[in-house]
Amino acid sequence: MSLGTWEGVWTGLEEGDTTCSGARVVGGSAAVVGPGVGAGKIGDQGGGPANGWLSPPAEERLALPTPSAPVLPPAPLLPNGDGIVFYSDDDDEAASSSSKPHSCLQYLPQHHSWPWLPGLVSSSSSSSSPKPDIGVGGGSISSAGCMEQLLVHCATAIEANDATLAQQIIWVLNNIAPSDGDSDQRLASAFLRALIVRASKTGSCENMLVAAAAGGTNLALYLHRFSAVDLASFIDLTPWHRFGFAAANTAIAEAVEGLPAVHLVDLGTTHCMQMPTLIDLLAKRPEGPPLLRLTVPALTATAAPPLLDMSYDELGARLVNFARSRNIQMEFLAVPSDPTEAFATLMEQVRVRRLVTQGEAVIVNCHMMLHCIPEETAAAVLSSPSPTLSPRSTFLKTLRGLEPTLVTVVDEDADLTPCDLMRRLRAAFNYLWIPYDAVETCVGKGSEQRRWYEGGVCWKIENVIAQEGTQRVERQETKGRWAGRMRAAGFRSVGLTEEAAAEVRGMLDEHAAGWGMKRDDDHDLTLTWKGHNVVFATAWIPAP
Repeated sequence: MSLGTWEGVWTGLEEGDTTCSGARVVGGSAAVVGPGVGAGKIGDQGGGPANGWLSPPAEERLALPTPSAPVLPPAPLLPNGDGIVFYSDDDDEAASSSSKPHSCLQYLPQHHSWPWLPGLVSSSSSSSSPKPDIGVGGGSISSAGCMEQLLVHCATAIEANDATLAQQIIWVLNNIAPSDGDSDQRLASAFLRALIVRASKTGSCENMLVAAAAGGTNLALYLHRFSAVDLASFIDLTPWHRFGFAAANTAIAEAVEGLPAVHLVDLGTTHCMQMPTLIDLLAKRPEGPPLLRLTVPALTATAAPPLLDMSYDELGARLVNFARSRNIQMEFLAVPSDPTEAFATLMEQVRVRRLVTQGEAVIVNCHMMLHCIPEETAAAVLSSPSPTLSPRSTFLKTLRGLEPTLVTVVDEDADLTPCDLMRRLRAAFNYLWIPYDAVETCVGKGSEQRRWYEGGVCWKIENVIAQEGTQRVERQETKGRWAGRMRAAGFRSVGLTEEAAAEVRGMLDEHAAGWGMKRDDDHDLTLTWKGHNVVFATAWIPAP
């Protein structure tokens, strides 16, 4: 859908007008219709009036260290008081004065005091990183593989409460991975910040953290709160979300063909940005549009980026008005519910509605939200309703009990569930280079959109690395793992049709040449960047 169409959706009401009988927020067993309910902003814990769509966006600051102001002493020292210097292999004369990283890191006197340095450059060539190193030479200290090794050593030192070693590695990373460098350097810089945040949360390396805190006042990373039109434009930058929109919407439209009433449960992270395109598809049915009920979770905990500067009331009212302009009668429901409780409150609302409504097809659209439901590695800190099932498995079992007409699952194709920090860091590093690399093809350096885009990726990295327990919501699993869960819960795959694949191909034509699509033997679709899996899309129905 073009941005012009989006503007038609989001400017359909006069400023501040949220009156619409079809939009309501449901809390517990009570239902309230009209304005004044659920006035808290999406992703916010507090209440208050929502700003207008076109008002200046608000920003939230998350104080984090950046390499522009070193958080550590100016140079790490070896136990005998000698410092280290950088020099280029082909410039021996400059060795004693150079302070910039080149193709080899040298230190004085002997390397036995820094056990993580010997073989680091050579070992980076065998790193697990799927991306080619692009530093000064295939195995330079500033290559992606070498920076990954340094980050792993730093994480190990922090977990071991080895402040001296952690301080030395952080100083090196601060010098070779500036936050405004190339894509690899920005990626490493984000991971470095996340490791420092983790140390501050766990109380590790207290001496190091005193120095870090001293430099923190001048450092900030921004998370942006979007207007609806700005968010639609932002999502259009890459196919990261649009891929799932195109695939799932086509599958949903095909599944409800000829059905008179549809109850769509949208478990998505993009604040219903997928819905206008789907409404357009349903409005064009030859047999006429269905009655449409849209139910979404009103997250009571802080949501992941992107953040929307709008109340649920206004969001629902604008969608209902847009549907009305397409001759679709629609009702919008926002149910306070969170992934930490496996969306139990929302699922109960849907179950009750299913009992009292005959002939209404239930469609559940899961767009990058299921990975926020805790899985087995988080079970120890949760009071799961079932001692034998994780919240993730409990959700899928409850979902199967609804006998849905269709379930679409779109998520990031990565495994970020390991309990071991070092394994998790490697997995995240070898997946999250993709958004840093891809954004350079569509957004200029220094632009606000790049800052907002990478701010969201930094949030994800910090959540993966610095958080634990229920606070760590970025717990992605691979397509294969999700397929196993769905089959175990009583679903079978129906794949995605050639029409869905064609819709995705047409969308990808609007983006950089590095984006591609795979279609496997099960007819599932996978978005790729330079051949690497990014996001998968699958469709499921209850098994007999």
